[in-house]
Amino acid sequence: MTAFDLRDLAGTTAVVTGAASGIGAAIARRAAGLGMRVVLADFDGDRLDEVANEIAATGAEALAVRCDVTDPDDLERLAAVTADRFGSVRLLVNNAGVDSTGRLWELSPERFERVLGVNVTGVFHGIRAFVPRMLAAGGPAHIVNTASIGAVTTVPTQAAYCASKHAALAMTECLAIELAAEQAPITVAALLPGPVHTAIYESAGSDGSAGAATRDRMEAFLRENGVTPDQAADTMFEGLAAGRFWIYTHPQRADDLLRLRADRLTGHLAPTAP
Repeated sequence: MTAFDLRDLAGTTAVVTGAASGIGAAIARRAAGLGMRVVLADFDGDRLDEVANEIAATGAEALAVRCDVTDPDDLERLAAVTADRFGSVRLLVNNAGVDSTGRLWELSPERFERVLGVNVTGVFHGIRAFVPRMLAAGGPAHIVNTASIGAVTTVPTQAAYCASKHAALAMTECLAIELAAEQAPITVAALLPGPVHTAIYESAGSDGSAGAATRDRMEAFLRENGVTPDQAADTMFEGLAAGRFWIYTHPQRADDLLRLRADRLTGHLAPTAP
């Protein structure tokens, strides 16, 4: 990937899913601060409007589009509305994500399918809706898919989330290879946040006593130890500008987990909790 100056983004358009709160809202604010026009998408329309109005109050152009990323028609509509309003997209951030905790045999099918629907299929729908338009535009563009540090490890009672993020990361790697093979001027990056103080566990579902305990523990852990969403957004843009594929909010923790996973895979070792 090629490094570039973030000032080059001024006057171009960013689309961010999961933009009503947390990392997505912070990325949208940061994009607006760089002079970008911002299209914010989320299922939570009320909070989405609040963030968009806050951004617009700074003088930036912001468009809120209520969108369920699990619905391919919604993503096609998002892409069409964006094209009609702002033209081509320079930055797409497939960021929408949810979690649900519990032992695998206790998770309800509905919760499991919702996590995979948002975290995996939602990324796919975003790629499918926007990449053909990016290719047709022919100019430089960037795609960032939000995975997680959970994409390179496995954690008990968070199997749905880990499975979804492993899949999202694999899809992101495949996308990067495919676009490179087409010699397209589109860069791809994977954002792998560690602990970030967001409301993800306040709204997360859980099944069974172990799931409830994990949800409560993780909510407290993020509150006490997580970096802010603004810090995560800054890290994303810094990594993007530096031309990195792998963007970590906690690089040392990521290195530790990657070494552990590499040792486990190359040593044919049974899994253990990190």
